[in-house]
Amino acid sequence: MQIDRNNKADAWLAHSQREQSGRLTIFLGAAPGVGKTYAMLTRAHELMQQGSHVVVGVVETHGRSDTERLIQGLNVIPRKAVDYQGRTLEEMDLDQILKLKPEIVLVDELAHRNVPNSRHEYRWQDVNELLDAGIDVYSTLNIQHLESLNDVVYQITGIRVSETVPDALLKRLKDIRLVDLPVPELLERMNHGKIYLADVAPHALQGFFKPAHLTALRDLAIQTVAGQVEMDYREKFVAQGQIIPIQNHVMLAIDGSEFSEDLVRRAHRIAERRNAIWSVISIQKSKIENKQTFAVTKAFNLARKLGADTYLLYSNHIASTILQAAYDYGASNILLGKSAKKSVWQRLFSDHIADQLLEKQHPFEITFVQPLKSKNQSTVPNVDHSYRAWLEQGLAFNPRELVESIVIVLLGLIAATVSDHFIGYSELALIFVVTVLVVAMRARMLITIISVFICFLLYNYLFIEPRFTFRISAERGVMTIIIFIVSALLVGRLANQLRAQVLSLRAANSVSLQLQELERKLSVCVDIEQVLNVAKQHVESALKATVWLRVGTQMLDDHVRLNEKDQIAADWTQKNGKPCGRFTNTLTQSEWWFNPLNLEGEHGVIAIRFQPDTMPINFEQQRLAELMIEDIAQTVSRVQLSLQLENSRVVAETEKLRSALLSSVSHDLRSPLAAMIGSADSLKYYGEQMSETDRNELLDTIHVEGERLDRYIQNLLDMTRLGHQGLTLSRAWIGVDELIGSATQRLKRYQPQLNIDVSIQENIPQLYVHPALIEQAIFNVLENAAKFSPDDKPIEVDIQQVENVLQIDIVDQGVGIPEQEREQIFDMFYTMQRGDRGKTGTGLGLAIVKAIIGAHMGSIEALVGPYGQGSLIRIRLPLHQD
Repeated sequence: MQIDRNNKADAWLAHSQREQSGRLTIFLGAAPGVGKTYAMLTRAHELMQQGSHVVVGVVETHGRSDTERLIQGLNVIPRKAVDYQGRTLEEMDLDQILKLKPEIVLVDELAHRNVPNSRHEYRWQDVNELLDAGIDVYSTLNIQHLESLNDVVYQITGIRVSETVPDALLKRLKDIRLVDLPVPELLERMNHGKIYLADVAPHALQGFFKPAHLTALRDLAIQTVAGQVEMDYREKFVAQGQIIPIQNHVMLAIDGSEFSEDLVRRAHRIAERRNAIWSVISIQKSKIENKQTFAVTKAFNLARKLGADTYLLYSNHIASTILQAAYDYGASNILLGKSAKKSVWQRLFSDHIADQLLEKQHPFEITFVQPLKSKNQSTVPNVDHSYRAWLEQGLAFNPRELVESIVIVLLGLIAATVSDHFIGYSELALIFVVTVLVVAMRARMLITIISVFICFLLYNYLFIEPRFTFRISAERGVMTIIIFIVSALLVGRLANQLRAQVLSLRAANSVSLQLQELERKLSVCVDIEQVLNVAKQHVESALKATVWLRVGTQMLDDHVRLNEKDQIAADWTQKNGKPCGRFTNTLTQSEWWFNPLNLEGEHGVIAIRFQPDTMPINFEQQRLAELMIEDIAQTVSRVQLSLQLENSRVVAETEKLRSALLSSVSHDLRSPLAAMIGSADSLKYYGEQMSETDRNELLDTIHVEGERLDRYIQNLLDMTRLGHQGLTLSRAWIGVDELIGSATQRLKRYQPQLNIDVSIQENIPQLYVHPALIEQAIFNVLENAAKFSPDDKPIEVDIQQVENVLQIDIVDQGVGIPEQEREQIFDMFYTMQRGDRGKTGTGLGLAIVKAIIGAHMGSIEALVGPYGQGSLIRIRLPLHQD
């Protein structure tokens, strides 16, 4: 199957990439103090004895004497001093290690958070850069720092670990070594002060180091190592074709609740256990930003960090959209969060997604996941009852909407007042219902509800008897009021839902239009500078930001400049092909968000600077930016490829021209020279024995061949001048009859027997041209016609004015030019091996004509003769006014 071949290729590629880059070895432990650093240093000494170049990037001894002794004898890279808030702190000197480029570097505490303003926020990012540089890294890690286990560790210990390492880093593992210590021995080390200082140990024993906690963490560490070993072997066997892979796809649906990040981690663990690819979707009913959308953005960022694909969709029909997404993205398992409890309101009125999905027929496996710490809120959105988001959006206050609503209510009041003379008070209620409907289409729920009660009060006070009081006299009036309020609220709610859906569709359409417009503009770009200009203008307009671009060393010459630190960040992104700056964990002190333009040749970088008070961009903005950057990178690649192809074409044409030139020169120089030398030798050695007639014939041969050689050399010189644009047009007014007469007279010197019929229309204006060049062009066309026309047939020249153009038709009576060759005859060195007498030429004459006529803004073309026989060469030259 195709999918099997793809999976084998992916597995082989992942294994190959891991072998080519630096290799990562992790010493994994269940808790601090099990001996991870000690085991790493011991292994380092063994490698040094085997001749490996090992250096210590950073090792934290925590005052342990055994660890300090093991560092002795190893090459320790001095740490870099970093100033932070008036204090001098030390961090691993990443640049020095990259410059030294050892075989192996020891980097302790993989999850460590670097000092602010460092290049990377976390040490594991430093390790990633070392691996990318081809350096093997040995590091240590406690199981509680693994990102996908963050919620599990919190459930076990009650402690939320803030420093985590993404599971994606484990995909770069060469080896993972479990450093294990039985719980009683670990506690004994703690009691003897071998892990923490005496004043810290009691607190640790009451918290993280409880026996039950350590036992559970130990089990997690063992499971993680076992799972990693199994995945590694499976990948190797798949790459070797010994296992047929089964492709599973887990798709998680989230709604931006407080459990979303927990569900993402759970989905990642499920996908890892199933050896499945996975993705995360979120379906929003509105584009209006609130806490829910930012929670989705955070969950999406975590999912992408853990290796998932993410998709943000807009729809009011959640269950149907989930199923459609599962079909579209090829999911085999749908993962949903499910709360343990529902409120009474939800039980009575909500149509839960779980129930809808189970009622529908589909081929997917549906798994419900219980959040680790259950709340009353549902973790999956209900069809029409995602109440927190609805309230956040609906209760938001907008002054502009309030003003519009007041105007609409006043207009409704005027309409009701005018209609009061024609219809009853029951029908007047419909006017206010329509008023509420219009308000609901323009404003959010809070203002809609306020408008409902204002309309109710106006209706009751002004139009229901007794008027100008809020008392209601009749039962029918009470029912009218009740029906009015219920109708207005329902209509308002439905109108608000419709408004939200329209906003969502408009938002999705806006993204598509932005991308289409960018692609349209980029499609006409023919060089890198045009691409950079279009990209800068469009991205700045779409994201309301400032943009700076560079491809290789080429930049736009505009007012945007980077300071020294930002320039370093741009260089880092361009070199490493990874984002940095704002909204990332690398070089976070920059105000710019740097993204790579990953190209086939030299890489590029695009920097985007939002306003200083801009909140972290949401997923939709991030996705739009990424899609635009992808389009820009593809266009740059296309332009670069086009330029490379053009250069290759020029090189090929140059080589072809060189070969043709050498061939032509060797033939067209040697032929007349051979004839001249042969005639001269005959005269020298046998002249006295020859008759006067024979001697004159030999002298004529020398003369004719000499003139032929002179014309050929002149043609070469003319083509050189025309090809290098070194020809200056010295224009003058001249009659076309003079040009034709001069060219005809020259040609008859070489071919006296030639018959040329010339027809010139009366009152032809003079030409404003370079006389010598135009005469040469006409001469070349006549000479070409004479070459292929029979001796007993004349060459016809017809000259007439067609509007503002002088048209010169030169017709021969030969066999004609095949249609497929009529464009080629004007190419340099193109010769036809046809004709009544099989004559050939140098292939330069008509090429020179085309260049001369083109320099005069004219045109030349080859056509069939007027009687269906022979050839017609038509020259068109513009006529100038005096």
